[in-house]
Amino acid sequence: MIAVAPPRTGMPPAEHRLAEIFVDRRAIAHNVRYFSWVTQTPVMAVVKADAFGHGDIAEIALANGATWIGVATIPEALRLREQGIAAPILSWLNPVDADWAAATAQQVDVAVTSLEQLYAIAAAAGEAGGTARVHLHLDVGMSRDGAPTEIWSALCESARALEEAGRVRVVGVMGHLSSADDPESAQNDIERLRFVNGVRAAHRRGLTPSELHLAASAGALHRPDSRFTLSRIGAGLYGIDPAGRAELTPALTLTAPVAQLRRVGGGVGVGYGHDYTTVEATTLAVLPLGYGDGLPRAAQGRAEVSIRGHRFPIVGRISMDQVVVDVGNAQLELGDVALVMGPGGRGEPTVREWAAWSGTIEHELVTRLGVRSSRVLRTSDARWAR
Repeated sequence: MIAVAPPRTGMPPAEHRLAEIFVDRRAIAHNVRYFSWVTQTPVMAVVKADAFGHGDIAEIALANGATWIGVATIPEALRLREQGIAAPILSWLNPVDADWAAATAQQVDVAVTSLEQLYAIAAAAGEAGGTARVHLHLDVGMSRDGAPTEIWSALCESARALEEAGRVRVVGVMGHLSSADDPESAQNDIERLRFVNGVRAAHRRGLTPSELHLAASAGALHRPDSRFTLSRIGAGLYGIDPAGRAELTPALTLTAPVAQLRRVGGGVGVGYGHDYTTVEATTLAVLPLGYGDGLPRAAQGRAEVSIRGHRFPIVGRISMDQVVVDVGNAQLELGDVALVMGPGGRGEPTVREWAAWSGTIEHELVTRLGVRSSRVLRTSDARWAR
């Protein structure tokens, strides 16, 4: 049996000593200002999916230079209005039977990707006695969201007719590059030209959109020709460059306390299936988080954590609620805090490393964390550091 010291005094109550997410508001503020400086355009701070897992940061973004807020769905936009966010908000991914009337009433801009959607929006606005603010969304190459080029002319003509009837106001034209994470790809040139042609087509049909936006984070950073009147910044806001080139400031740190320590001999199997067997006598530390908290099982056998400034491997399978760390002969205490992932300034694994270990992208990792909201703490204070 390993002798362990009691938990350090001054620690929070045990029920709070679980996995915690810390979000550095200063990092988000810095990234917003950086994108404003780089792009020399207004910035739309994209806070969809709980701000990529970072929580309520819209006010921080607006206080540091963002002038727009972007979300996927109308319910996300309405929650922001309820929280007192008065800045322009754009919602761009909604079914044809979405609550267009509520969006119109709350002055939430919505993206239009089809004639059916346009007519539904106009009908709802008419019933509500208002005018819907819309952004016509052109599919420039994703074959995903956005109106296909073959209906673009009809969409613009119908939007203009509905403008004259007072049902809609075309505020913007938008698109989304498929290959901005590879800035030298010729596909970016093709898609930019499609966007420009789409804007020209809109102008020829009498539309006068004030907001033209094609660039998201990677395009805004690495393709200056994709910046028009507005830059939509999502991943970059949180310190992620999809192209992996810019040195942005990561905002998220995930921690977990050491919940158990045990000394074992060599040849001891660990976890389900005994995928890992100890080579020699060692100490195993259990951390109370797992795939139920968003850790990817695909990272097992490669992932590491940092405790007291040293890296140790996660061994065996990543379970729903816990992982086991082989800490060798390190002298640890119950309650020591493991840095699971973070900016990297304290030697901890970064989100980028975890993405590589699990064969995914940083965006997926940060948005899947914090599934158990009772375990999430959002703060700018790095009090976990020893």
